[in-house]
Amino acid sequence: MRDLRKYARQTNTRLIVGGILLLFIVGIGLIYLLYGPAAASMGFLCMGVGLIPLLMIFLFLWVIEWVTKKANDN
Repeated sequence: MRDLRKYARQTNTRLIVGGILLLFIVGIGLIYLLYGPAAASMGFLCMGVGLIPLLMIFLFLWVIEWVTKKANDN
């Protein structure tokens, strides 16, 4: 029997990571080609700072999931 929840979680994680990598590689690459290395470094900095709220939300939800799993084990 397959664990479909684990498969769905793994697929979602791979899609999110792939999308972020694609955004950074293609996005920064195009900025570098069109505007040069200084603009590419600024684009990288802006995209990195833009990911901070998403990472904070992910971390918050992960902590909530961890706490509820611990509470349900007792």
